[in-house]
Amino acid sequence: MNAQEEIRAADHQQVQGTIWGVGLGPGDPELMSVRADRLLRTARHVAFFRKAGRPGQARRIVEGMLRPDVVEIAMEYPVTTEIALSDPRYNARLSEFYARCTARLRTLSDAGHDVVVLAEGDPFFYGSFMHLFTRLEGHAPLQVVPAIPGMAAAWCATGLPITWGDDVMSTLMGTLPEDTLVQQMRNADALVVMKIGRNIEKIRRALRSAGRYDDAWLVEYAAMPEQRVQRLAEAEGKVTPYFSIVLVHGQGRRP
Repeated sequence: MNAQEEIRAADHQQVQGTIWGVGLGPGDPELMSVRADRLLRTARHVAFFRKAGRPGQARRIVEGMLRPDVVEIAMEYPVTTEIALSDPRYNARLSEFYARCTARLRTLSDAGHDVVVLAEGDPFFYGSFMHLFTRLEGHAPLQVVPAIPGMAAAWCATGLPITWGDDVMSTLMGTLPEDTLVQQMRNADALVVMKIGRNIEKIRRALRSAGRYDDAWLVEYAAMPEQRVQRLAEAEGKVTPYFSIVLVHGQGRRP
């Protein structure tokens, strides 16, 4: 790269806007960080994920916080549960979707606009923002604002510590194969199981096989107005919403 190219590259970098991945926390706006609150209230461009035809949970959390002239960028998933995770079409369609979202954000950044991307929970913890981040890295300035993950709100809602002493905690996805769930449930002292929804019966069977069922809790909509906390055994046959977490508390060393 010659001197003129270096100058042009430097000028380009200077005018690019920053893409912010802003963690919103578990759902209660009062559990959001001060930095996240400040960025949201001053942002001109705000992007968020949602299911087609739905307002989106992330957008709901920030209702009333955005400036009147905000430009909202709704990124609607092309597929959620309509295609099985094991179907090659699932990854292909999502990959195309994230590529389109990335291109849209890069266009805004190249035009000098900062963009706040809303992320439920923490941006780097099983969230969609990660898929944008890996595609944008090296092409646009990026900043990440961490947040309280939803599982922290869930275990606090039970009123019991999730771990003690040397407890090992495993975070499992309900989408995992049943035999994998059983193995991990047996190996860990404390458990957090996410992505419940239609996987609830598989999770019940795995907990029973691992001998952990009677100690499991179900937390729905942690830190949200609809929050509900109960023993999993008390919710037999219940259809669980997407925003549900199953917990098994550790019982390790304590003074």
